[in-house]
Formats: sequence, C-alpha cells, structure tokens
Amino acid sequence: MAQHPYRRLRTSKSHLPEVGISEEGNIRSLHLGSATIQSSMNLDHPAELVLSYSRAMMGWLLFTEQQPQHITQIGLGGGSFARWIDAYLPDTKQTAVDINPQVIAVARSLFELPFEDERFEIVEADGAEYIKIFRHNTDVILVDGFDGEQIIDALVGETFFQNCRNALSDNGIFVTNWWSGDKRYQTFVERLLNVFEGRVLELPAESHGNIAVMAFQSSPKEQNLDNLKKRAEKLEMLYGLNFKRMLADLKANNPQNGKHFYL
Repeated sequence: MAQHPYRRLRTSKSHLPEVGISEEGNIRSLHLGSATIQSSMNLDHPAELVLSYSRAMMGWLLFTEQQPQHITQIGLGGGSFARWIDAYLPDTKQTAVDINPQVIAVARSLFELPFEDERFEIVEADGAEYIKIFRHNTDVILVDGFDGEQIIDALVGETFFQNCRNALSDNGIFVTNWWSGDKRYQTFVERLLNVFEGRVLELPAESHGNIAVMAFQSSPKEQNLDNLKKRAEKLEMLYGLNFKRMLADLKANNPQNGKHFYL
C-alpha cells in the first residue's frame, strides 16, 4: 500500500539542514548546513537580485506577453524572488512554499520579506506535494530547491514536472535552477523535454555553473530573435537586468536558425 505523503513529510522534518547566516559588507546571506550561499540580500537595496543565478531565473520575462497574475515559488530561501517581484511586478500575486520552518522564520525576521497579505503568502509545505493543488491557475513556477549540497530529488522527477505542467496556465512557464556540474544534469533536461514536448531553454548564469532552465506550457508567441532583441532592450530599461546578455546566452546555448528559436 502506498505511504500517505504527509507521514513521510513528518518523518523527514528532523533531517532538514540547519539554517546559517553570514554577512560581508552590506550583503547578508543564507546558508543551509554548509558554506554554500543559498540566497543573498543587499541591505542597502533589498530588492536587488545579488546572485547571478537569480538574475538568470528572470529570463522568462523575455517570453511573456503580459505580466503574470500569479507566481508560485518552490523554495523561499532568503526571499530574493519575493522581494524582486514585489518591487518590479507589483500587480502579481505570489505564493512561496518552503518545507523548512526555520528557513521561513529566518527569512521573515532577517530578510525584509514583503508584507504578507492577499498579494504574498508563505506556505510551510513540501513544494512537490503542494504544487498538486493548482489546476492551470498559476502563471510562473520558480523552483529553487537545494538542501545545502545538491538539488532535492523530489524536484527533478518526471512526476513533479508533470504536476507543474498541470498547475500552469495556458501560457505558463516553469523555471528551475540547476547545477551544470551535477552528473545527472542531462537526465533532468531530458525528463523536462519529455514532459514539456521539447519546449525547453537553458540559460547559464553569469558565474558559478548554475543554469536557469525554462520550460513552456505552449510555444511562446515571440520567438523571432530580432524582435526578442528589441524586447530585451525594453525590459532592460524597465527592470535593470541584463536581458541583452541573457538573449545572447540563450542563442549560444539552444537550437536556433539565426532567426528563430524552435519552441
């Protein structure tokens, strides 16, 4: 007989990594049981995306026709995405899910999270389970689930990808942060290609070997590279992120014929 998922949840609580904090100059960082930095905040500019992987994970904005109504984050960490979305996409509602109550407590007390109201909610839960409650009614899913050492297995399985696809709206986008040095990386990509029928793009972060991998519920309306370049210039002015670089990196790392992507 299959084990009830919530029983497994309770037993795993004791194995959650300890949360640690470090500060260097005006940068405060969150750690999970190791020296590896999971999330960083600029104390002078809390909404800034300090780590390059978090900036790469905003590359999906190149492919949206309108601002999303709802974003789901799996893995709250230090709340980098929550603060950025609150500042730059103020009409977007967001739900952040984290399994670790200590992470949530530390983020609330030390990382200047947005006010929790109908626009922003934090849920203490297993993200792989929680995503099943959505039925084509979240527009973007941002997955950043590391345990201090490596990606969490439950967040790289085909079942999870299928549940995310079921959760996304018609033009929804799934975005995840993976480590290119992981021996299983190509296997993860193949699973995602399988579930999202080939509509996947890989965007390397500027440093450290992280890759923001995007998967699309349906083919983005705009795939023409010249038009995307114009869009990148506009987005850069709006959001202060280097979208022209992102587009160049997407071109270099994904199949395209010089004029279009193949999504």
